[in-house]
Amino acid sequence: MKLNNIGYLIKEGIRGIFLHGFMSFAAVCVTVACLLIVGSFSILAYNLDIMVEELNQTNEIMVYIDETLTVDEAKSIGTQLSGIENILQATFVPREEALKKFVADHQDDPAFSGVQASDLRHRYVVTLMDNAQMKQTDEIIKNIPGVAKTNAEYELAEGFSTIQDILQMVSVAVIAVLLVVSLLIISNTVKLAMYDRKDEIAIMKMVGATNGFIRLPFIVEGFTLGMIGAALAFGLEWVVYDGLVAKIAAMDSLKLFSFVPFQSLLIPMIATFCAAGFFVGIVGSWTSIRKFMDV
Repeated sequence: MKLNNIGYLIKEGIRGIFLHGFMSFAAVCVTVACLLIVGSFSILAYNLDIMVEELNQTNEIMVYIDETLTVDEAKSIGTQLSGIENILQATFVPREEALKKFVADHQDDPAFSGVQASDLRHRYVVTLMDNAQMKQTDEIIKNIPGVAKTNAEYELAEGFSTIQDILQMVSVAVIAVLLVVSLLIISNTVKLAMYDRKDEIAIMKMVGATNGFIRLPFIVEGFTLGMIGAALAFGLEWVVYDGLVAKIAAMDSLKLFSFVPFQSLLIPMIATFCAAGFFVGIVGSWTSIRKFMDV
């Protein structure tokens, strides 16, 4: 296809947007709304996943050492703990340090006022790489000679893992539905333009115009609508996200929630919005064209 023909067909595609101004405007608005929801839900799911992961990492295994072992013998168990595949870190806590924490936690309770360091055990605070494997790792730890007992919250770890799985599944489902809605809107907009020009298309087919020559203006129209929607949605997403994060940070009751800055998500969000806009624009227009090619 000649370059001047390509230029003409691209101009026709842009002209088609203005010929059906209301439908084009509606397509862009719906695309913006859908992509804005997709982006917001994706960012929320990403932040929640990070928060859950951080909470999950605080779910540790307490490993209590046999009270008959000396400090050096208790410390030697740390080497065996570090050798277990799923253990990220094993921090040794001697009796004396454990007593300080115990006193600080129970200083208002006179029943524990007489507790001595010798009443407590040396211990390890074990952080895991994957808390979903906490139960299996705990069984391995229990079999190490010198380990008196362990304290591991299996149910809590499994609960965090379940929350993460649910978040991921819901995110995928919502994103897929909203992308399909955007695709259908773009498709209907391009289809309307083709209905208005179906006689012209038939004539072009009869005089020997190629399918590519006929398709290109409509693909340009769908692509342009999709990318305009993506650009507007991205800008709104940035403004809304930064505004909400600033308000949340200013509220003392929501200090527990920490959100990553939008700038750290800039490249993946640009890629996501561009890919979504490209997909709904090209696929939406392409699918609406196919039935009109059989003349």
